[in-house]
Amino acid sequence: MWNSGPVWALGAMSGTSLDGVDAALVLTDGEQVAEFGQTAYRPFTPEERDVIRAALGQWEGAAVEAAAKVVEDVHAELLAQFPQAQVVGFHGQTLAHDPGGRGTLQAGSGARLADRLDCPVVWDFRTEDVRQGGQGAPLVPFYHFACARRAGLDAPVAFLNLGGVGNVTWIDPRKATPEDEGALLAFDTGPANAPINDLMRERFGLERDENGMLAAQGIPDEALLGRFLEHAFFSRNAPKSLDRNDFDKVLDVSHLGDADACATLTAAVARSVGIGCARFPVPVQRIYVTGGGRNNATLMRMIAEATGAEVEDIAVLGLDGDMLEAQAFAYLAVRVARGLPTSSSVTTGVRVPVSGGRLDG
Repeated sequence: MWNSGPVWALGAMSGTSLDGVDAALVLTDGEQVAEFGQTAYRPFTPEERDVIRAALGQWEGAAVEAAAKVVEDVHAELLAQFPQAQVVGFHGQTLAHDPGGRGTLQAGSGARLADRLDCPVVWDFRTEDVRQGGQGAPLVPFYHFACARRAGLDAPVAFLNLGGVGNVTWIDPRKATPEDEGALLAFDTGPANAPINDLMRERFGLERDENGMLAAQGIPDEALLGRFLEHAFFSRNAPKSLDRNDFDKVLDVSHLGDADACATLTAAVARSVGIGCARFPVPVQRIYVTGGGRNNATLMRMIAEATGAEVEDIAVLGLDGDMLEAQAFAYLAVRVARGLPTSSSVTTGVRVPVSGGRLDG
């Protein structure tokens, strides 16, 4: 099946913003995207989200096992709606990420999910990359390259994903493959929605700053932002990656009023993106934004100011900004099944291109 042309692959993604699970079908041979298919979304219930949140930062134990069960149950429920899928790409839920130390942990067993779905499942995408000296993240850049090629772009551009953590892919779509020299550069930029969402939940019981309305009313704390931008992460060369909570201490806004706190966190996201974009091999005129952060008008405006580029919702390319990461793991699943690389030295820092992931079922 894997070498006979495109297959319908089903990708699933549960990000660090802990909102729920996205699922998307993609018809692909692991190199080109032939067609986009059905999508679906299953939000976590507050109780499910609490179980997962209780396991964040942990590597083992009862909390991790409980989180894994929630992740598997929710995925099984959602992915059963796609009987046409020929293979599933299952990312799982990242609980801890320490590529220079203990490694990376995504809760949920693809083997158990394969049994429940009666369908082959590719999973554990990050471990082999880390084992080979890579950061294990970001993994979406190879898919970004395929999308840029599909959209017919003919000059360097950036795809910026604003989930719980921000990551950016610089792409030269004139190259033939994502492994080609000069085709890609990718790295995490800094925090994105996670600290903003955490603030809104703690202070208002809300899931997000809708359209950036609260941040628009506040004034960023420049002293705090100055300390934030002195963090060692920003002086490190790419590729590089982050854990969801790496900036919790330096982004402590507990002393600020609601609007100023939200404005400060939003500005921190934008300015970290600006620092990241300054590291591109060639400047870009356009940044296409995916993930939930693209719905935050204040954040989008701040990013445009920080980068000097045109900042647009990735929908202008005919791409679904809510489902791009789920689609990416569908695409990567086929690459793994075919033995094609899923990361390289310029996306995760791995020594040689790696085909990460395990195939079960």
